[in-house]
Amino acid sequence: MPGQLYAILDLGYVSRAAVAATAHELCAGGVDLLQLRAKDHTADAILGMAREARPICADHGVPFIVNDFPEIAAEVGADGVHIGQDDGSIADARIRSGCRLIGRSTHSLAQAEAALDEGADHIGFGPLHATATKPGRPAIGLGDIAEAQRRVGGAIPIYCIGGITLDTLPAVRAAGAENVVIVSDLLQSGDIAAYIRRAKALLAAPEH
Repeated sequence: MPGQLYAILDLGYVSRAAVAATAHELCAGGVDLLQLRAKDHTADAILGMAREARPICADHGVPFIVNDFPEIAAEVGADGVHIGQDDGSIADARIRSGCRLIGRSTHSLAQAEAALDEGADHIGFGPLHATATKPGRPAIGLGDIAEAQRRVGGAIPIYCIGGITLDTLPAVRAAGAENVVIVSDLLQSGDIAAYIRRAKALLAAPEH
């Protein structure tokens, strides 16, 4: 089964005015999940963006995930919410959001296993490489991907994240990754649909 491509509509790379258009490009292009991430924006602004992106995702059958704000996810009827290591419990996020999908960022094998034990529906695992989207977060490399898949990936999806590009994706796949998140390289590609086609082809290729 081909791996999944998880896209993040990150306001560090997309202007406020382009949120709806970019959401449409990503969904029409064939991403498997779409997260809205708007660091340094107010909750009201994020709510407005979520209200724009949610119906676009629904029209394309793409699960819509809100980063960090369970109440906003609840307000717009999002499919999921994604939280970090310091954003409270999975159970609390599920109650506050009412969502069926609760994701957790993890940065080590221990955190990946803890998220599974806590009831996360999927996890982000990384950053594999240093990335401008997470300044100051040290890269964890590719060495633990296969073990994370063995310990956790059989139960819930693992989405490897952090500095992944079309050039690095084959090595990430060869290290054992099944699913990936691509942010800046995708959003800055100039042709989102063509980029998604290439990424999905690489995800569908044999790992070795």
